[in-house]
Amino acid sequence: MNQTSTAQDIIREFEKWSPKRLAFDWDNVGLQVGTLNKPVKNIMVTLDVLENVVDEAIDKEVDLIIAHHPLLFVKLNQINLDTPKGRIIQKLIKHDIAVYAAHTNLDIAEGGVNDVMAQLIGVTNSRPLIETGSDSLVKLTVFVPEDQADSLRDAISEAGAGHIGHYSHCTYQLSGQGTFKPEEGTNPYLGEQGKLEIVDEKRIETIVPKSRLSGVLKAMEEVHPYEEVAYDVYPLLNEGESLGAGRVGELETPMPLRELVELIKKEYDVPHVRVSGKMDKIIKKVALLGGSGEKYIHHAKKSGADVYITGDMTFHMTQDAKEMGLSVIDPGHHVEKVVCPKVKEYLEEKCNKQGDLNIFVSEADTEPFTVV
Repeated sequence: MNQTSTAQDIIREFEKWSPKRLAFDWDNVGLQVGTLNKPVKNIMVTLDVLENVVDEAIDKEVDLIIAHHPLLFVKLNQINLDTPKGRIIQKLIKHDIAVYAAHTNLDIAEGGVNDVMAQLIGVTNSRPLIETGSDSLVKLTVFVPEDQADSLRDAISEAGAGHIGHYSHCTYQLSGQGTFKPEEGTNPYLGEQGKLEIVDEKRIETIVPKSRLSGVLKAMEEVHPYEEVAYDVYPLLNEGESLGAGRVGELETPMPLRELVELIKKEYDVPHVRVSGKMDKIIKKVALLGGSGEKYIHHAKKSGADVYITGDMTFHMTQDAKEMGLSVIDPGHHVEKVVCPKVKEYLEEKCNKQGDLNIFVSEADTEPFTVV
């Protein structure tokens, strides 16, 4: 990003990771309040947009709030300034603070809420618990001078091309010769105007998830030395990676339920959890879903999981899980806060290369429950 980063610049980069199209159709993601057509300096990441969060944002002169839970989840019939929601909206508009929400799309995105929850407790070989589709694939073929092939390959790979399973930088290269004649008004990297040029080139082929194609092409064009890049994009029938909510996988180290409970309390930074199941039961396979996931207990059972980790479990649904032989750990809905440092880390890496942005996680407490 340059010295005049706009909110739109930030969100455009963020949506390469967590595109809105991943969200469930009932969700309300994207811009909630304000405008993205403005310069930004201070960006705050938060789980919720409550009044204490907005007050913190005002004190810290925040320009953009990126939240997980949408501020406007339920349709408003009025903006009454005597209500908490009305006051929040008034303060945001008065202080020119834009609010953007990434909800179920950030749950589903690779490296999002559910992957962070899985990684923190050592869940490996994870896959979606509830599949919502798959990312379609395309093949990118680009022609580049031989001495620039390595830098171009690395650039497009870092942007998301060439990932197959647990392998990255997967490409196929062929050597050949390219020809071109620079015409009047050109400024060629090689050759002279009006003269046919023959260049030793590499043909690089790689696979790209369609959702990442725009970012890959941008990286390609930034590194490629030619004024006009010669490339082709082909649609593929190959299925991409499965997309979906929740995760299911194996623990790196199987352990009794009681030990997993303590690990969750530590890694998720929660003072307490609710548990159903025999505490000495050895847990090998884990299903989890950040937020409210009780309606997916049958998916968790069908996956072969020994335990299901999710928030907002109710009495009868927990009884049903227990009778199915499925242990349950409920660390609360607020546990989704674990993704906030990950969002900050991503924005720092992708958007703050010049160090001109101040990106931080909100310190305001939005957990509504206190155990006494």
